[in-house]
Amino acid sequence: MCPRFPEPVPLEHPIPVLIEALDKVDALLRTSIDATKLPAISAIVIFNDSVLWNGNFGRRNGSDPTSPPINEYTIYRIASLSKIFPTLMLYKLWEDGKVGSLDDPLGKYVKNFTIKNPLGERRNHDLKRMASQLSGLPRRLRATSLLWKGNTQAAVDLLQDDVLVADPGTKCHYSNLAFSLLAHIVAKKVADMDYQQWVSENILQPLGMEDTGFEITSQIEKRMAIGVYSSGYPAPLYDLGWYSPSGQMYSTPADLAKLVMMLLGAYYHPVLQPDTLKTMLTPLFRCENSYFAEQTGTPWEVNEQLGYDIIRKDGDLDGYSASISLVPRLKLGLVILMAGTKPEDEDLVAKVYSSLILAMESAFRDAPRVLIPTPDPVPYIGYFTYSNITFYEIKADADGVLSLEQFGPQVDTMVPMKYRSLKLSYLQDRVFRVVFEKEYPCQLKVNAAWVSLESQDGQLFNFYIFNKKGLSPGFDVPGLNTYNVTRIPHKPIFSG
Repeated sequence: MCPRFPEPVPLEHPIPVLIEALDKVDALLRTSIDATKLPAISAIVIFNDSVLWNGNFGRRNGSDPTSPPINEYTIYRIASLSKIFPTLMLYKLWEDGKVGSLDDPLGKYVKNFTIKNPLGERRNHDLKRMASQLSGLPRRLRATSLLWKGNTQAAVDLLQDDVLVADPGTKCHYSNLAFSLLAHIVAKKVADMDYQQWVSENILQPLGMEDTGFEITSQIEKRMAIGVYSSGYPAPLYDLGWYSPSGQMYSTPADLAKLVMMLLGAYYHPVLQPDTLKTMLTPLFRCENSYFAEQTGTPWEVNEQLGYDIIRKDGDLDGYSASISLVPRLKLGLVILMAGTKPEDEDLVAKVYSSLILAMESAFRDAPRVLIPTPDPVPYIGYFTYSNITFYEIKADADGVLSLEQFGPQVDTMVPMKYRSLKLSYLQDRVFRVVFEKEYPCQLKVNAAWVSLESQDGQLFNFYIFNKKGLSPGFDVPGLNTYNVTRIPHKPIFSG
C-alpha cells in the first residue's frame, strides 16, 4: 500500500503505537546497563522540533552508589561526533560565499599540500572529499598519535613523506587526519580565526548549546558521567591536541537534541538554509562491503533500514561511546550517549529504529489529513475534460474543501468507486494539492495497463485565471504532464 513513505504531519498525543515503541526503547536501553563496563546511558528521541522521549539510566559515577543519577544535562565526551562541526563550518562558509566551491582542492587554501600516491592518479583532495571519508588520507599522520601537540604547518610538512591509502574519491577510508586538516586550514585561511573560536561563535552560541565545547575544565569534569573501560577502570580525560576537531568535544543529550532539530530544518535559529542542509544530508558514495557503512556522506555513515536512509555519526573514545542519527524522511532523530563500553553484540541504534520507524509510519498513516478549504469554491466547481477522453467533476463540501471525481465510460467500468475521487487542498492563488485521505494501492490495474496512484499523490493543480463570469476555464497538472484540462458547460451524456 501507498504512500510508501508517509508524509510527516503534526501528531496529537497520546498515540498508543508510539507509546508502545518508546516503551521498547526504554526497556532496551535500561537492560543494556552494566554496572562494570557500561554504567550510564542517556538517550533522546526527537521528532521535528520537539522531544518525543528522553531516558537516562545509571549514575554519574557507576562505582559510587551515592552518586547522583544522570539526566539530559549530564556531560559526556562525544568523540567523533565532533566531526560534524568542521563539516558545518565548511557548509556555512560555502553558503555565505566565502568558500567558492565544495569541489575546491584543499591545496587552494594551504601551500605545499602534497602526499605520495604511487599507485594512483593525481586526483584533488577537494573539500567535500575531506569531509566525507573519501580523501584517501591515512587515519592519522605517520609517527603521531591522537595526542599529538603539533601545528598545521608541521602536519603539512609531515604529510609530504606519507602515502595515500586510496585515490581520493574512489574508496571509503576513515581518516581523523582529513577532518583535522580541513578544520584548521579552512578556519585560518577562510574565516581568519581559530577553529574552536569559529565553532563557538557560529554554531554553539546561535543554537544555545551552552554545555558543549572542547576544553574539559574542572567545572565541566564535575558534571560529566565518568567514562570507564570494560574492566570498570576509569578512562583518562586526555586532550587530543591538534586532532581536536576529529574527536575532542563534549556535550549533553539536551544540547545535541538542539543540533538534531537544526539538522532536520526545524530549529527556530537555523545555522544552514534548507537547500544547504539537504546537500549536507545527501549520501555521496557507496562504500565497499569491507567498510562499516553502506554509504558515506559529509560526515555521515549511511545505512538503509526498513527502506529509509539512516544518516548517522558514531564516535568512540576511551571510556565513552556516542551516536547521533537522523531519518530525514520521517523528521526523526536520535541521540545516544554512553559512559563505558558499548555492547559488542548488538547495534543499539538500529534496534531503536526497528521499533521507532514502524511506529512513526503507523502514526503518520493514521493521522487525519489536514485539508485546507479555498476562500471561494465557486470559480472551481463544475465539469472538465481532458481531450474528451477523461472527465472530471469538481465539487465543494460544506467547509469549502474541493474534491475531484473522475468519471466516464472507461472509469465507471474499470476503476473502483473509492479511487475515483481525490481531495484538493488549497495552497495559494489558484493552486491546490492532491491529498489522499487514506492508504491506497500504489498501482491500479485498468484493463491491461497499470495506473500509478502513487504518482498522483501530492500533485499540484494549477487553475487558470478566472474568466469574465468569475470561473476558472481549466487547469494543468504539470507533474503528470497533463495540460489544457478545459471546462465544459454541463455533465456529458454517454451513449451505450
